[in-house]
Amino acid sequence: MSLALLLKVALISSSGALAPGPLTAATAAIGVKKGWKGGFMVSVGHMVVELPLVFLIGMGIATFASEEFSIILSFVGGAFLLFFAFLTARDAVKVRSLSDSSSFSSPVIVGISPSALNPFFIAWWLGVGSPLILEAVALWGIAGIGLLYAAHVWLDFAWLTSLAKITSLSGFSLKFYKILLFALAILVAIFGIDFIYYGFTKTHLLPF
Repeated sequence: MSLALLLKVALISSSGALAPGPLTAATAAIGVKKGWKGGFMVSVGHMVVELPLVFLIGMGIATFASEEFSIILSFVGGAFLLFFAFLTARDAVKVRSLSDSSSFSSPVIVGISPSALNPFFIAWWLGVGSPLILEAVALWGIAGIGLLYAAHVWLDFAWLTSLAKITSLSGFSLKFYKILLFALAILVAIFGIDFIYYGFTKTHLLPF
């Protein structure tokens, strides 16, 4: 169960990490100029914003956690997952380029700005991340917040660093990126349905 939760966190986190939002576009642009090191530093900037947010959410959940709260979060989280699945599928159709221009010279600032100023990023953690944090706290207590974040954050570093490296090269396939987004949209939608099903029945459709 413990390992299954960490796997679920990693899979669901992919929807946020790979989403073609402002952070992805900015990282692609940084990669053209600075290669993989630029992407790594963007990840550091992103973590500067994200880590305190996750712990603030986690401490609140640890304080107010209850069975009723778990059910509410399951409905809210499931709805957000379905919404993000829709956005991911839509972006797979609409995205035309991985690169964009960036006026920031510091990759760390590039990581901080789109994260702190992106309402969808905060909504993802409040809506999708909260039920996962609740499960982690139920299993491991306050330490679960750190374990959950570790299961999540490596994807940010792996994706943004790899994206920056890829866009520093030539011939990256946008078609492959679109296929990847579609696959993630389907996977995230399945988890969303599972969250909502749990809210109604207190059991999961999925085996983890």
